[in-house]
Amino acid sequence: MQFLKFLILILNAIFAPKFPKMNIHEYQAKQVLKSFGVAVQEGIVAETADEAHAAALKLKEQYGSDFVVVKAQIHAGGRGKGTIVGKEQRGVAVAKNADKAKEIAGNILGGTLVTIQTGPKGKFVSKVLVAQDVYYPGANEPKEYYMSVMLDRSQSKNIIVYSTEGGMDIEHVAEHTPELIHKETIDPKVGLQGFQARKIAFNLGLSGEAHKQMVKFVTALYTAYDSSDSAMFEINPVLKTADDKIIAVDGKVSFDDSALYRHPDYAAMRDLAEEDPTEVEAGKHNLNFVKLDGNVGCMVNGAGLAMATMDIIKLSGGEPANFLDVGGSANATTVEAGFRIILQDPNVKAILINIFGGIVRCDRVAQGVVDAYKSIGNIPVPIIVRLQGTNAEQAKKLIDESGLKVYSAIVLKEAADLVQKAVSGTI
Repeated sequence: MQFLKFLILILNAIFAPKFPKMNIHEYQAKQVLKSFGVAVQEGIVAETADEAHAAALKLKEQYGSDFVVVKAQIHAGGRGKGTIVGKEQRGVAVAKNADKAKEIAGNILGGTLVTIQTGPKGKFVSKVLVAQDVYYPGANEPKEYYMSVMLDRSQSKNIIVYSTEGGMDIEHVAEHTPELIHKETIDPKVGLQGFQARKIAFNLGLSGEAHKQMVKFVTALYTAYDSSDSAMFEINPVLKTADDKIIAVDGKVSFDDSALYRHPDYAAMRDLAEEDPTEVEAGKHNLNFVKLDGNVGCMVNGAGLAMATMDIIKLSGGEPANFLDVGGSANATTVEAGFRIILQDPNVKAILINIFGGIVRCDRVAQGVVDAYKSIGNIPVPIIVRLQGTNAEQAKKLIDESGLKVYSAIVLKEAADLVQKAVSGTI
């Protein structure tokens, strides 16, 4: 599983030259869904407790219910089960009136929310969504479903994944009762067909007005996914209300960043505060960077060489701290940017630069390393530079005669031995 996770991260980095697929907040996802006719739970974004209070009053005026739901806005799932550090406050909570909404928002805003997806560090919450009450009483019991739309790469077709068991425990359902998870494959050349939307509604056990509304919902949802060039839409839960309306209570949208140039309005939704700052910084320099949990920083050119470099580090007793691909334009500027990004990680004990000089000459990279080292000043960890290819010998001479704490290597074995010494502190 760790290797699969790493491979996915690397593939994302390779095919997303500026930054990985772009996620947006729930309130933004609902704006996108609504623009394509998908019925959503309405809400108002608040950045202060007073704004949350005003939002609750406005929702009461519009929909007639004192009850509202206050939801922390972060790029992570499991908010309903997550808690604010130092407080007994969930990331999603029901408020019975505007005063209670203000109290809940005050507990959430400015706090750090820890969920199963954030890890122990959690995420800072700067916004909440105050949403309308949609679990009102009526002729029927409300029912939650799960639905997502994504690309199935094995078939080169889109799929709609759906289940009668929506809500916070969908992961448990997928693991223990996979037979309750259904899939509908859609040929992108013809799009979602009417019979497919009706089949989904039927498999969810719906009839009458609810069946009709679900068909409408699924059709609009697929149109939204396809038209927005998204990588994934996930709605959990899709709610059948007590009066048989079908609405999106939550929404998670990931855009295909390779297509964002066609959607500048979606690109403007990017929240840099929700992303790893080192990955954001790398994107500014057109570097492909993925943060990992290791102690040896890597700077390479090419994904295949990167995988080999990871093997070298692990075989030498270290762990890769990152994936950083400088591409074919390695120079003093990009190398310096790479150094600064890698050195932000306090766990890094050494940096391994492994470059094959095909498009870029090795001596040019070596000069870039020397210039970058002098520009940064005192670099506290050893730097191992393995250059092979065009002008490799001249590059080694440049490194060896620089007088800096930089160690050169020609073959992989030499680089591996130097990494081992760096990790053990004997270099």
